[in-house]
Amino acid sequence: MRHDHRRFDLGHSAFVPASTTSLSDILGAFSYALDLTEGQPEGHSLRCCWIAMRLADHLGIAGSQRRDIYYAVMLKDLGCSSNAARVAELYLTDDRSFKHDFKLVGATLPSVLGFVFRKTGRGHGFAARARAIGNILRNGEEIARSLIQTRCVRGSEIARRLRFSSDVAEAIHSLDEHWDGGGKPAGLTGEAIPLGSRIALLAQIADTFFSGGGSAAALGEVAGRSGSWLDPALCRAFTAIARDGALWRELAADDIAARVSAIEPEGPQIAVDEDYLDDIAAAFGEVIDAKSPYTSGHSERVGDYVDRVAGAMGIGGTPRRVLRRAAILHDVGKLGVSSAILEKPGKLEVDEWHVMQNHARHTTEILNRVSALRDMALIAGSHHERLDGAGYPLQMDARLISRETRIITVCDFYDALTADRPYRGAMPAEQALAIMAGEVGKAIDGECFAALQDALSVASA
Repeated sequence: MRHDHRRFDLGHSAFVPASTTSLSDILGAFSYALDLTEGQPEGHSLRCCWIAMRLADHLGIAGSQRRDIYYAVMLKDLGCSSNAARVAELYLTDDRSFKHDFKLVGATLPSVLGFVFRKTGRGHGFAARARAIGNILRNGEEIARSLIQTRCVRGSEIARRLRFSSDVAEAIHSLDEHWDGGGKPAGLTGEAIPLGSRIALLAQIADTFFSGGGSAAALGEVAGRSGSWLDPALCRAFTAIARDGALWRELAADDIAARVSAIEPEGPQIAVDEDYLDDIAAAFGEVIDAKSPYTSGHSERVGDYVDRVAGAMGIGGTPRRVLRRAAILHDVGKLGVSSAILEKPGKLEVDEWHVMQNHARHTTEILNRVSALRDMALIAGSHHERLDGAGYPLQMDARLISRETRIITVCDFYDALTADRPYRGAMPAEQALAIMAGEVGKAIDGECFAALQDALSVASA
């Protein structure tokens, strides 16, 4: 039986109240988006969190300190999207694969340099590769510091926006500091590095090498970096908890998300109410937009346009609020797209276009993981569907596209035209609206387009 999605109404859907939703479930689901950005296997952040809590058990860490470490490790990559475009530009490569592969490189300088030479500009011409490698050789230390500084500062800022303590923010900020002082951005040493940062870095190395090479690889890498990158006491604790093999079976479990949620530590509680869900959406909207210099503010603007259009169409109360969140999060799947594709000034190749189209599918999958966001998953993930059935990723047509999705689509369309893009400059509003008028009935809904025009007229009056 086919359902008519035009009848879908957030006001009558099985909306899950925020108060019934676990904070660990919500942010654990969004951690999958962070994994996408870093090119890590699905569940990486949650597995790191599990390792961190096993270490906390072994070391007797309890109370609010344990809870701070739990969220600092789960959200350690909050700032990772902010340097993605720069990585792609500097190294002339796919930022996601570069970041993934770089974490598997040995800790020695020859290993790092060998990786950079192999990876930089692969697939580009000799001259372009030579320029890129030359720039890295001349400015490598400053480039590395700048990239890390960007992600550290951004990650800690977003953690504070999510209402976490300064300890959580500082742990995220210092993720790349090393025990021997050779890390970045501040060159902290030993116990001057926040405990949450030391645990997060160990957990990251352990899971990365476990996912890539198994338990022996993880144990070997942790042991090899003890005293240089990693706190020796934490390395000894990790070796102790990994000795009987149970840890590796736990990390490989299919239900790792449920397991991590079940061990959320007690501590100062943050009420997951409607206001906090708004803050979470806004914070991850910033994570999304940081992926590209061309999308700065895009998610927030689309959310604002959608809110005004929804009001003009008579949608109010909770449904209007939920729809605005869906609009802010509509591009969360773009965290899984390489910046080399997002920033490409020319026409995308067929395989690149396929990757780009998949961002909408990723959006639906990520939002589907959270009960309080599930009703908006398909609404947000369908924003590139067209009334004539020629959209993506599902080729839905007018019979299946909900009114809520149509609202997001028209607002996303308008903001995309009136903002700078790699392949063209921003259009004046009048030109954008003229182009959109030609797409009414094909790509966009006429009623929604008229409501957008009304909302823009009111704003400019």
